[in-house]
Amino acid sequence: MTPIAPVPRSAWLALGVATLAALFTVIDVSIVNVAFPSIRRELGASEAGLSWVLSGYSVAIGAFLLIAGRLADRKGRRRTFMVGVVVFIVGSLGSGIAPAVGWLIAARVVQGIGASILSPASLSMILPLFPPDRRSMVIGVWGASASLGAALGPSAGAILLDLLSWRWVFLVNVPIGALILALAPRYVTESLDPDAEGGFDLVGVPAGTLGITLLLVAVVQGGEWGYGSATTVVVAVVGVALLGLLVTRSATHPAPLLDLSLFRLRSFWSASAGQFFFTTAFIAVILFNTLLLQEWWQWSPLSAGFGVVAGPVLAAIISGPIGSIADRFGHRRLLVIGCLATAGNPTWLWIRAEAEPNYVVTVLPALLMLGVGVACSFATFASLGLRDVPQTRFATASATLRTTSTLGFAVGVAVAVALYSAAVHLGPVVAYRRTWAFMAITLFVGAAFCHMFCPPRSPAAVETQKPPA
Repeated sequence: MTPIAPVPRSAWLALGVATLAALFTVIDVSIVNVAFPSIRRELGASEAGLSWVLSGYSVAIGAFLLIAGRLADRKGRRRTFMVGVVVFIVGSLGSGIAPAVGWLIAARVVQGIGASILSPASLSMILPLFPPDRRSMVIGVWGASASLGAALGPSAGAILLDLLSWRWVFLVNVPIGALILALAPRYVTESLDPDAEGGFDLVGVPAGTLGITLLLVAVVQGGEWGYGSATTVVVAVVGVALLGLLVTRSATHPAPLLDLSLFRLRSFWSASAGQFFFTTAFIAVILFNTLLLQEWWQWSPLSAGFGVVAGPVLAAIISGPIGSIADRFGHRRLLVIGCLATAGNPTWLWIRAEAEPNYVVTVLPALLMLGVGVACSFATFASLGLRDVPQTRFATASATLRTTSTLGFAVGVAVAVALYSAAVHLGPVVAYRRTWAFMAITLFVGAAFCHMFCPPRSPAAVETQKPPA
């Protein structure tokens, strides 16, 4: 057996900085939900305004990931990462002092831009510090921070609301960001693509950024506008047309926004597509687990926040060791197991959930299945997608994978909410079961896709295979 290469202490410290950054950006996705009632009361926000407090952040992340990934590979990953942290801090401060809903939405967009800049850089800046046979483990640890963030978000938000006010849901990011800015230059070395030449595609960059933005807006706002309405259709069609222009430009431009050569790697395109199935169902699972406790069972926000912690905490604990398994035995089996285990969550709730609350028998087993599924899937998709990518293009590839997952998040929430809303007049049992059926079917399809198309373990490819020119 080949001995495991030693890893210097500085690499582990750099990993700590990157995971801390991933943690506080993920927390900010879920922590806001519990603050909505307080924001509505103090700022007089409408339902549409509250929706964009969340959606503005998500749309901004998806829109700027591709350009952020290219910038990180070209200008320096640590430098790009620190710029992203600064922008995120500014957006957090603006959100915390917002005097009106419009201000809050604008500040959340700034937060989202900051998160989109630092996200691909946070992973790509640390991977070159580790040998190839340890990278799945690294991504597992990094992914565990996302799971922990999902666990801490609702409970941390509930505690801040109880002790202080909703403004501290955002203001708490400022000292955390300052700490990251102090640690990054000390523990993270700079890296970039030394072969990057030329400027950016002046047509492809705005076309891709605006195209993704419009597509996400159509998905997010379609519930309010109507998915068959002229507005939704026009916005979606223009977005798709701009993305088509991006693909056309990327096929011929010397410095494309979208690196199409990555999609010639089976490991990359299969991870990207499989991840879309998984994230489409995953975000809906997270949302409706909370809704089950708060809306159907009438739990308080604080109780519901702590009630959903079990699954993400389990995922955070076992994600690192599972990453090591992926390094040694491959990714495909883990992804199939992960999709099936995650599908166990909505399947179990579809069978067991009733109006009478029974947390231990109904919700806890579902959350534990979710924890196992997330640990096997979330970071494993990323490690498979980056497995055969040269380290000079880590940030570009990471940003492309994250864009796919962001689209999945938007589609998942939109479809689940639409299914629930269409059946709510039939009662909560029917409405929830229809959404759980959608989640479970999507995950079963994802498991079948991963089994058929994700490549088996190929150790030689880790060091030798590169994207065709």
